[in-house]
Amino acid sequence: MGPHFSEQAFDFLEELEHRNNREWFEEHKGVYEAELKARMLEVIEAINLQLAGFAPDYLRPAPKAMLRIYRDVRFSNDKTPYKTHLAANWPRQGLEKAGGAGFFLQVGVHGVMVAAGAYSPGSPQLHAIREYLLDHHDQMRSLLADASLARLAEPLAGRPLIRGPKGFPAEHPAADLLRVRSWALFAQLPGESALTDGFVDTVVERFRVLAPLVDFLNIPLASATPLELEAAAGRRRG
Repeated sequence: MGPHFSEQAFDFLEELEHRNNREWFEEHKGVYEAELKARMLEVIEAINLQLAGFAPDYLRPAPKAMLRIYRDVRFSNDKTPYKTHLAANWPRQGLEKAGGAGFFLQVGVHGVMVAAGAYSPGSPQLHAIREYLLDHHDQMRSLLADASLARLAEPLAGRPLIRGPKGFPAEHPAADLLRVRSWALFAQLPGESALTDGFVDTVVERFRVLAPLVDFLNIPLASATPLELEAAAGRRRG
């Protein structure tokens, strides 16, 4: 049996949607610790064991990979204190604070999201990706056209610009790729998939087919520090 979540865990999350306050959470914190946090850490550990075989540079201790359930409400109109899902991420080692591409998992009653790539890269990171695509767009197209990827993940949405980015050639063969602003791919699964013995294998199957894209993105993302990239921003190819 592989690690997975319990009906009790989903009952907790479902109730949290209606009772999202500190009093209720503290009263039921024992359930959170045993049925959500502990099980999520087990899932992460099991994923790490398999990542070691095909993405060893993304291994991360489970407590660091797991994201806090507490919401940051400082700049939000929604002041509810807790997220109603669990999540974990695996950035490239050494790029944790520099906007590197990585893997992501979110588990909730209403669905499971498996994702990988660079969802919202900063301006320096996006510039680096675009520069790299000028000479390597054929490789990116080949990755995105992979049959396994098409079967297990949704097509790239990318939140593209209407026009090409300033400073990049409008007639370049990579023009459509240069307009992309979000380099993340997603796979949506029913929430019930997290309750099955094969949950970890289901997640890892998708991480495995997404790994080449993540590695590709991290080549430009690791090539310069954000400060160096900002300094180079004015020297784009004409």
